[in-house]
Amino acid sequence: MGALPEQIAGIEKPRHTPRRKPSIAKRWLSPDALISHIGLILICASFLLPFGWLVSTSLKSSSQTVAFPPEMIPHPVMWENYKTVLTDERVDFPLFARNTLIVAALSVTGTTISSAIVAYGFARIKFKGRGLLFALMLSTMMIPFPVIMVSTFTMFRWMGDHGLQMLGTFRPLWVPAWFGSAFNIFLLRQFFMTIPEELSESARMDGCSELGIFLRIILPLARPALSVVALFAFMYSWNDYLAPLVYLQRPSQFTLALGLQAYQSAHAGTEYNYLMAASLMIIAPVILLYFLTQKTFIQGIATTGLKG
Repeated sequence: MGALPEQIAGIEKPRHTPRRKPSIAKRWLSPDALISHIGLILICASFLLPFGWLVSTSLKSSSQTVAFPPEMIPHPVMWENYKTVLTDERVDFPLFARNTLIVAALSVTGTTISSAIVAYGFARIKFKGRGLLFALMLSTMMIPFPVIMVSTFTMFRWMGDHGLQMLGTFRPLWVPAWFGSAFNIFLLRQFFMTIPEELSESARMDGCSELGIFLRIILPLARPALSVVALFAFMYSWNDYLAPLVYLQRPSQFTLALGLQAYQSAHAGTEYNYLMAASLMIIAPVILLYFLTQKTFIQGIATTGLKG
């Protein structure tokens, strides 16, 4: 029997025709996917509604803020509300922003460095009682700041009586950050345990010290997790209200959280359009920072705790 033309040409017909994957449009329009996406959109809209109302109110006139029924779209748009807030002589928001940036920068630096050092010790250095100390450290996460507020204030006042002035300065706001944070230590420890130990062993064989391994191998590989810790620390310091209220004494030292309260108290009646404009300007840097670091933030969270 003669050879088939396909065999002569060296071409074989596939036994099974490969199935084509459904297009993106078909997958989106399937009943299950459509219901899921509609539900997610509604949930996201419910979270965005307060923020939308904040933006809308910040662009309204004083009469529009108390109008009934309320109007979502301002008419006319009052962009000068933001200028009025920034140029108000009774409250110096640029000064408050500078104070907040100073405290946030010192807190972020201290939290990131100290938490990384402690987390490396728990993740890679074996010593007796490591598990017990780690459990005790995690238990401190259950203690809120108001519980230790009085004792911490007393300690800082005692330090002031012995020559180290703490109260009435920025030190109580950022010095504790240099002693680590339980949640951040746990987050970094879980990330460090995902890094192969063979890298550290190879470095030790080449004569690298433990500090060199930490600085040259672990930290460069842990940039996503370190970015998450820095972002969390910045958000906490930027939005903190209770600690500045307890330790700061002069209006020139106020942070933005205290400045916003002072701005509301400086007016006989609450002018919601100006108050919302000030609030939006305060939270705008946090929102902008999140969008700029969103990819790194998600990567750091997604790759934490995969091992150990």
